[in-house]
Amino acid sequence: MKERVQKFGRFLSGMVMPNIGAFIAWGFIAALFIADGWFPNEAIATMVSPMLNYLLPLLIGYTGGKMVGGQRGAVAGAIATLGVIVGADITMFIGAMIAGPLGGLLIKWFDKAMENHIPAGFEMLINNFSVGILGGALSIVCMFLIGPACTFLTNALGAGVEALVDHGLLPLTAILVEPAKVLFLNNAINHGVFTPIGTEQAMEAGKSILFMIESNPGPGLGLLLAYCVAGKGNARSSAAGAALIQFVGGIHEIYFPYVLMNPILIIAPMVGNICGILTLSVLGGGLKAAASPGSIIAEMLMTPKGSYFANIAGITVAAVVSFVLAVILLKMFGKDGDLEAAQQQVAASKAASKGQAIPAAGGTKVSASDVRKIVFACDAGMGSSAMGATMLRNKLKDAGVTGIEVIHSPVSEIPGDCQIVVTHHELAARAASSNPSAEIIPIQNFMGAPEYDTLVARLARLAAGAEAPKAAPAAEPAPAAEAAETGSELLERKNILLNCKPVTPEEAIRRCGELMVESGYVEEAYIQGMLDREASFSVAIGNHVAIPHGTNDVKPLIKRSGMVVMTYPEGISWNGDTVKLVVGIASKGDEHLEILGRIVAIAASDADTDALVAGADAEDLFKKLNGLE
Repeated sequence: MKERVQKFGRFLSGMVMPNIGAFIAWGFIAALFIADGWFPNEAIATMVSPMLNYLLPLLIGYTGGKMVGGQRGAVAGAIATLGVIVGADITMFIGAMIAGPLGGLLIKWFDKAMENHIPAGFEMLINNFSVGILGGALSIVCMFLIGPACTFLTNALGAGVEALVDHGLLPLTAILVEPAKVLFLNNAINHGVFTPIGTEQAMEAGKSILFMIESNPGPGLGLLLAYCVAGKGNARSSAAGAALIQFVGGIHEIYFPYVLMNPILIIAPMVGNICGILTLSVLGGGLKAAASPGSIIAEMLMTPKGSYFANIAGITVAAVVSFVLAVILLKMFGKDGDLEAAQQQVAASKAASKGQAIPAAGGTKVSASDVRKIVFACDAGMGSSAMGATMLRNKLKDAGVTGIEVIHSPVSEIPGDCQIVVTHHELAARAASSNPSAEIIPIQNFMGAPEYDTLVARLARLAAGAEAPKAAPAAEPAPAAEAAETGSELLERKNILLNCKPVTPEEAIRRCGELMVESGYVEEAYIQGMLDREASFSVAIGNHVAIPHGTNDVKPLIKRSGMVVMTYPEGISWNGDTVKLVVGIASKGDEHLEILGRIVAIAASDADTDALVAGADAEDLFKKLNGLE
């Protein structure tokens, strides 16, 4: 069950997360310039509705189609999504998540059926016409089937909310309200159900709790704060800004994609809102009129005298409960499942034992005889991937395999001419999106992954059966004097700290960054980029080694290349791993690769790293890492 939830969540996340920037742009424009915004502007506000109803669904549909069917699938997915939009009178995010992948799947089926049947010279013509014809046909189906079906579902949820209110089951309305909100029915429910009934109550009693059931910003705030603490990658880094827009700006829609990428998380705001409604009921909370938009400021402005404590308590309880549950659910379900990586490894082992190709992510297979370039990909393409590439390069050399180029790259810039991509399992989906035709091999750590030996064994069997193409001659290693000069510029004696006391991973990363700032390698803001890198996935790469470095976004903050080294003989508990050697990196180019290569050699196993940390002094480490020994 857990693995299915993770897989479904990863698929939805893959459609939503690349477009979070567009959601935030829409949220800012709506919060600032709509009639009830901070700086009302009628002309600018005209962008809000088209962005919500057309731009965002089309982006999601395009991305979903691309995930399934590549670039042509993306175009077909966007065409199909337009049919859903036209076929419904509500915002079609859910429809886009159905139509987009359907467009990609249709193109994928067509390509499979036409494989080896397209006459030479007609490929482009058939490819373009197939997208246009199939995409157009699917858009008509979506217009008359999927759009109305989604509309029926959302209307049913609205009717269910009204029935619960009529029968006095007020807290239970949250069970239907929160899913309906995520379907972008929040305004319809608030103004179509709660506002008319609440207005009658307010005329008699001076306030109504119904005004706060949908507009309470607490549940969404709790969920977004949970992503700030327990989220990963882009979701974590963007959650803080989204929380500000949601809580202060009152644009609740900004948190809906965060639920859609992990559907199980709907439980958090649902239970949070139930607890918030109960608190409001017990303490006598309510508003004197509808709060629109549902920001904390609007809530306070609409609060009658004597109800401030009750309303603040209702918002706070909802936020806290939502936060706690969302953190728990993110810890349980928010990470990529180990099962997928294990299945990939088993498939690779079976294929290697039979001399067959290893199945790639998405079902593509790469014949061993076609392998000319292997790419190691990490988020920044600076540290862990460079070390992994060095390790595999050495293993191929030891096995006598030639003719294969092994390079490292950021996951967003994977070359199109590579046949195999090796990457951390948490980046596998992004790698597949970056190069859909390549075989993706997900690994758990870059230093000691068993997949290396499986891949090398497969390629070695190929080399034994047929002569592989000759590789370009490798560059001669630099003379000792030149290596010393290059190394001494990157790793200075003052930046080697021994016998450090155990700290948290965050503290170790911050200390690395501070040393880099003090040495003039980076600007101070680079440190946050290092912490963001750790938030995306751990920089502990195995063999008791961690290599903190910044994300691509903060690379412009590097003044000059440099490295720092710290040893922790007692070990640091680092996301379930133990780290004793910490190597901080700030590199404008590839200057650091020599030293990383030497670390691969001297830290080839846990025992090697432990012996190095226990026995080396600063001068010894300086010489070893700078190639002076």
